Amino acid sequence: MSTITLEDVAGNLRTARLQGTPIAAPTETCPALDVDAAFEVQKINVSHAVANGDCLVGYKLGNIAKVMQDAFGLDQPDYGHLVASTFEYEGTTLKRDKFIEPFVELEPAFVLRKHLRGPNTTIADVISAIDYALPAIEIIDSRVKDWAISLPDTLADNGSTGAIILGGTPRRVTELNLRDTRGVLRFNDREVIAGTTKNILGNPLAAVAWLVNRLAEYDVEFEPGQVILPGSCLKAVPMNEAGRWSGTFEGWGIIEFDVSV
Repeated sequence: MSTITLEDVAGNLRTARLQGTPIAAPTETCPALDVDAAFEVQKINVSHAVANGDCLVGYKLGNIAKVMQDAFGLDQPDYGHLVASTFEYEGTTLKRDKFIEPFVELEPAFVLRKHLRGPNTTIADVISAIDYALPAIEIIDSRVKDWAISLPDTLADNGSTGAIILGGTPRRVTELNLRDTRGVLRFNDREVIAGTTKNILGNPLAAVAWLVNRLAEYDVEFEPGQVILPGSCLKAVPMNEAGRWSGTFEGWGIIEFDVSV
């Protein structure tokens, strides 16, 4: 009986993404897959993407809010690499069939002007390192059938990243109340869910510090110009119908995109 390798797991996930067909959880086919091995799978697929013309542009944190952990049956955050090919332009139309089982999230995004490296990175370090913040929408999408994931499964799947859209209202973090800014998702002008940035580990700057310190265990250094997503401020909403999505952070900005089916 053959033994599945991390390269095999990575290849299966790439194929699932390309074909739009979900697969069994990696931990089912590779029971020895733990958190560290799953992050290695991430690195394999990022290296594959970069070797084929993509570019590493940042990192993300997911499932940091309790409502997200409850929704997907996890009790810990996940995290992943951001590559340029997953970024879409605001105001464009995304095709639903590009994804498998997508959900929409609203979150802030941060762009760095200084290096960040853990361990022992503080919130003050994070504030000093950020150039500006943007409203953002992340579309999460699992290559695992029915989102039947454990932490190693979503880590192997690069934090279940589908697509990222950055808004066009940059602000300095000193101009924002990141501890408690209300965010609202609307679909076809109807409010579907609301939340606040305090759901992101008390405030999203703390979430960034957590991510920097966690990834220091894998010798990851965050670089100037990279985009950091700290996680959603509200429960993710299924993206299944054609129409217009709009995300609003009160007193900050709006970000919109359309979906066709």
